[in-house]
Amino acid sequence: MEPRFNLYASPVAAKITKHINSAAKAVEGTGLGDTIPNLVVLRASQINGCGFCTDMHYKDAVHADEDPVRLNLVAAWREATVFTDAERAALALTEEGTRIADAQTGIDDDVWEAARKQFSDDQLTGLISLIAIINAYNRLNVIAGTPAGGYKPGQFA
Repeated sequence: MEPRFNLYASPVAAKITKHINSAAKAVEGTGLGDTIPNLVVLRASQINGCGFCTDMHYKDAVHADEDPVRLNLVAAWREATVFTDAERAALALTEEGTRIADAQTGIDDDVWEAARKQFSDDQLTGLISLIAIINAYNRLNVIAGTPAGGYKPGQFA
């Protein structure tokens, strides 16, 4: 499959993604660790149908020693027994933050309160920001038609 538009060959796209990457780098200092961000970016990418990001984040998470069984269950996290309360709260917020237009109120109060109980202000800031950032990346890749399957862990490091 050929991309509709090759974002990764565009100097303008490179400049834009450099700034998005800087924002993503700032999330690393919010105390979320590695596990929750890996689950969040994978789940948002699944919801948005971004094959490129789903492929990338699955492979990067496995490369970072995340259990493939847990990753395979991210799409069905509500029925899975392998996620902590904090991970469940992050996944629920990710789903509602990604599908923000589907709810009359945006984020359900119960989902927000569950996240509030699990995360500090800095962690919530990081989580909200990460959800916004991955949704931006998903949209860039879906609109451009970036194909999935060829990503190698660390390729963009």
